[in-house]
Amino acid sequence: MSRVRRIYAEKRPGYDVAARQLCQELREALGTEAISHVRIFQRYDVEGLSDAAFESARGIIFSEPNADTLYDETLPQLDAQLLAVEYLPGQYDQRADSAAQCLQLLSPEQAKPKVACAKVYAIEGDGVTGEMMEAVAHHVINPVEARRASMEKPETLEMQADVPADVAVIEGFTQMSDKALGEMVARMGMAMSAEDLCFCRDYFRDTEKRDPSVTELRAIDTYWSDHCRHTTFLTAIDEIAFDDGRFAAPVKAAYELYVETRKDVYGARQKDISLMDMATLGAKALRRMGKLDDLDASDEINACSIVVTANVDGRDEPWLIMFKNETHNHPTEIEGFGGAATCLGGAIRDPLSGRSYVYQAMRVTGAGDIYQKVGDTLEGKLPQSVISKKAAAGYSSYGNQIGLATTHVREVYHDGYVAKRLEVGAVVGAVKAENVRREKPAPGDKIIMLGGRTGRDGIGGATGSSKEHNTKSLETCGSEVQKGNAPEERKLERLFRRPEVTRLIKKSNDFGAGGVSVAIGELADGLDIYLDRVKTKYSGLNSTELAISESQERMAVVVEAKDVAEFMGYCREENIEAVEVADVTDTARMRMFNKDRKVVDLSREFIDSAGARHYAEAKVGEVENRNPFVREIAGDTLAARFENNLRDNNVVSQRGLVEMFDSTIGASTVLMPFGGRTQGSETQVSVQKLPTDGYTDTASIMAFGYNPFIASWSPYHGAAYAVVEAAAKVVAAGARYDRMRYSYQEYFERMTKNPESWGKPLGALLGALKMQVELGLPSIGGKDSMSGTFQHINVPPMLMAFGITTVDAGTVISTDFKKAGSRIYLVRHTPKENYMPDTAQLKANFGFVSGQIESGKILSAWSVGFGGVAEGLAKMAFGNRIGAEVTTDESRLYEYAYGSILVESDGELDFPAAELLGETVADEALTVNGVRMPLDGLYEANTVKFTTVYPDKGENRADVMSAEPERRTFVYEGEAVERPVAYLPVFPGTNCDYDTAKAFRNAGAEVTTSVLCNLGGDDILRSIAQMKEHIRRAHIFVLCGGFSSGDEPDGSAKFIVNVLNNKDIREEIHALLDRGGLILGICNGFQALVKSGLLPYGRLGMVTKDSPTLFRNDVNRHISQIVSTRVSTLNSPWLAGFELGEVHSIAVSHGEGKFVVSEELAKELFANGQVAFQYVDAEGRVTAEAPYNPNGSSYAIEGIVSRDGRILGKMGHTERYGKNLFKNIAGNKEQALFRNAVEYFRKSK
Repeated sequence: MSRVRRIYAEKRPGYDVAARQLCQELREALGTEAISHVRIFQRYDVEGLSDAAFESARGIIFSEPNADTLYDETLPQLDAQLLAVEYLPGQYDQRADSAAQCLQLLSPEQAKPKVACAKVYAIEGDGVTGEMMEAVAHHVINPVEARRASMEKPETLEMQADVPADVAVIEGFTQMSDKALGEMVARMGMAMSAEDLCFCRDYFRDTEKRDPSVTELRAIDTYWSDHCRHTTFLTAIDEIAFDDGRFAAPVKAAYELYVETRKDVYGARQKDISLMDMATLGAKALRRMGKLDDLDASDEINACSIVVTANVDGRDEPWLIMFKNETHNHPTEIEGFGGAATCLGGAIRDPLSGRSYVYQAMRVTGAGDIYQKVGDTLEGKLPQSVISKKAAAGYSSYGNQIGLATTHVREVYHDGYVAKRLEVGAVVGAVKAENVRREKPAPGDKIIMLGGRTGRDGIGGATGSSKEHNTKSLETCGSEVQKGNAPEERKLERLFRRPEVTRLIKKSNDFGAGGVSVAIGELADGLDIYLDRVKTKYSGLNSTELAISESQERMAVVVEAKDVAEFMGYCREENIEAVEVADVTDTARMRMFNKDRKVVDLSREFIDSAGARHYAEAKVGEVENRNPFVREIAGDTLAARFENNLRDNNVVSQRGLVEMFDSTIGASTVLMPFGGRTQGSETQVSVQKLPTDGYTDTASIMAFGYNPFIASWSPYHGAAYAVVEAAAKVVAAGARYDRMRYSYQEYFERMTKNPESWGKPLGALLGALKMQVELGLPSIGGKDSMSGTFQHINVPPMLMAFGITTVDAGTVISTDFKKAGSRIYLVRHTPKENYMPDTAQLKANFGFVSGQIESGKILSAWSVGFGGVAEGLAKMAFGNRIGAEVTTDESRLYEYAYGSILVESDGELDFPAAELLGETVADEALTVNGVRMPLDGLYEANTVKFTTVYPDKGENRADVMSAEPERRTFVYEGEAVERPVAYLPVFPGTNCDYDTAKAFRNAGAEVTTSVLCNLGGDDILRSIAQMKEHIRRAHIFVLCGGFSSGDEPDGSAKFIVNVLNNKDIREEIHALLDRGGLILGICNGFQALVKSGLLPYGRLGMVTKDSPTLFRNDVNRHISQIVSTRVSTLNSPWLAGFELGEVHSIAVSHGEGKFVVSEELAKELFANGQVAFQYVDAEGRVTAEAPYNPNGSSYAIEGIVSRDGRILGKMGHTERYGKNLFKNIAGNKEQALFRNAVEYFRKSK
């Protein structure tokens, strides 16, 4: 008899949003109306749970009584065809993992239960054929991550793993011929070349005098992959040629500049000419000139790092800013969600391993035609819209869960990205300089591996991303895809934010590409690594898998032997699994052992050789003789052309994409992605304050530059303008350009024997080098991806420039016009005759604009981009509905004018490059050369097209209701307390703890926290006891925002609810309330309060099928923006300092924020004065309409209080505002909840 229990959960009608959406998708994708209805059943198989615990779990883990229907063991009678889908064995399943974590809370004294999940799709319709079902399966199953699941229940969920065989030795390897080795490369699917394998043969034959093991060759292949060792960029270019033509001269001159600069930097030292040398030479030269004095140089290669001065609480402090850009083009191409999620996860871990706290992110992507019909998709490819949407969901899911503000998002469209997607994440971290210790590892030091466990996911990822792909890649690359676990990485962030931890670490590396072989292999010259100590997700991994698995969320640190116990203790406190896996030795060899067998033994000299030397020839091709900046815009009239320009794929507003990403977490966002009174003006940069404990106005500002059309015309010019564009955006936002530091992202077709393929990146790097030298803007890091080829299609040549510097947040300006009557100028950059930037003019222009912004004369500014001046005028007008009257040459309205800045000036500007275009007006229209164009029509032209793929609001159908209850007074009955204690528990997935703690401290409270640890049953019991004691001592109990346990299984806050329902915690919470204490829950915390019964009932355990709940937003995705909310009652200590009807501008960021309540209960809540806040429109009226009511909440309810007023729950993130944040947002942004609570305890009877 099976020991496995099976249960199915289905969303009730009205909550079945996913099923209804899939039904519509299938009808459109299959081009049929035969499918009448779709039902989705979430299947859970559970083993190792007692009968009592299973019964308890039915209504609090597997389902929500008010939203789900449960079916035990079998499905209901269905007139439908069924398709069951599950993840491939070894792929991380967040839902199953989170369910197991929740179940473990019910019986912590027992072993963690095992859970397996699947989705069962019931496809209804009289005309549904077997062929249609195959098409349905093709639509919902990506073979690299999932497969059909059996409907049979298994006997057990134990993974039946074979005992790994001994690692084979490749007998006769040292005697193989060159031809045989070439065949071996193809047979084993290696990333290295045949020449590299011949180099290995010679090493083992002549030096080691033995044949290698399979593990050794796989580890070498990984270590030397292009992804890990930049093999292509390090290839020696021994012959360079330039085609003749009008534009050959400037490229040749740039090459001569490179050669002369090499002489200055290297002197008589011999060094290969290579792409890597071209990429890094500018920084070396500028450093020699004293123009890179802020570089934080070290042996650790974690991320670009610079030293800055941060002013914290009025004192200057040295801080390190670390920044990194990362691509996951290949993984995202074949599995959008996981590839994009781990792109961000990997990018975060680089500066994190440098001991910095990552607080700022940008995302730039590239796709083909996302509007193309699914049926027109190339064979072997996923549809562009599918890749784009799944990638956006993956990246945003990871960033939103880990708690990283992503404040600039842009997707670039070009037909070349059909070859392979572009997926770039750029992140910024910061740390107080004194908290970073960097020392060379010494023999006897220990290496600790911490974080997630190791599985088969990601094996071959480094080598996979280095190979060319074909029509079979979707079927064969499954093991190369990594799965992200953001809550696990959040724990690492918390750990590394503790100075007492970072000061123990001598050196650190993250587990990105290459796994143990690279992450630990890079830490020291001599290493003994014990693979059998590595913690695994399941048994059965062999030595090779343990050595090269790229399972995510893992770190390796070097500590002194005496510090191991202390470090491991800190890991335990933060709920992180850690194990000592390696010793630093004096052998200058990397050795790996699996139990009593040595499976790898390689000399450091050989490993670091990076294989055989590679040579190539390069030829910079002829550039077409045309003006690359002219754009032909269709239309018979100026108004038609103006609107069509705003409809361009690279000009349209991407709001529906951008708002998927949390832009306010961290309480550091200076500019929101959209600003102005209507939040209609786009922001062109990412600006975040540094993550200091005290108050600071020191912010980092980052921007990118890249135009694939200019780069396709001439990679040389494209790269130069990428550098210029990033600088112009930063200047337009209020920062000075001259201290900017850059990191480049190169993405090119796969290099071949054709010299012209090498000429493209070479030309681009020369263009960037020229800008570095002439503008004094060094590139101190970068990332190259050189495999952008699919059959005959290549990605457009790309050198994307990311530029960063610091700025005082008080100086930052936004893009929205501020008032009528201002003058509008174009501070024009005029390119040289050869179309290259005029750097002397740019320096003067940038300096002038910066000075005028700092003096307060320039009120808003826009760096001219894809859509020319016309785009800038419209998008500056949208935010505050301020129009403009402009007179200009229409032929120059739409052209590329990179480096030019459109400005709104409070008065006349006297500067040679400043061209007066017109003035701002109160009329809500743009009038250009006498043609009046209403802003409503222009905004529609700029937005509607994109919403067909990425909707920007839901179709809300909620009713509204309001009341004005009588005001009650609240007096704390205990002894007055000057500094009441606020207790903030940290659960797996909590990510607003720092912001909320800071808000309470600023309000005068004392803050205590504890981490709930659930590594084992004993940890849970210990954590519950700690939590109970904290609540007993607290005046205020706070449930912070986040994604507890990833908001799984299928519903937010279930993990927290199960903790609250623990008998000891329940009693302590009720005791807190009985003595006059307060409780607050924000976002995820609000969800927990509602789903536990604390709201609206004031007591735990009172939830029924008729209770209110919080459900997925009507738009069916995460949404992040600023909303207006109205104070609807004063019947709570939390609200005592407000006026009834007072309106606040509040950040929201959630996927499940729709408050759902029956009309009967809603009337009761209003009558009792329990509705705390409601969403209102621009006029302050309660509304159901999106985007004002962002999630479709019933009766526009944003927050409620308990009947006694002591418990408040709300979706809006009050804790995320501070001085000089959200500068481009109108309204009252400070909501003094925390001060109200503190004042309540300061006054008593």
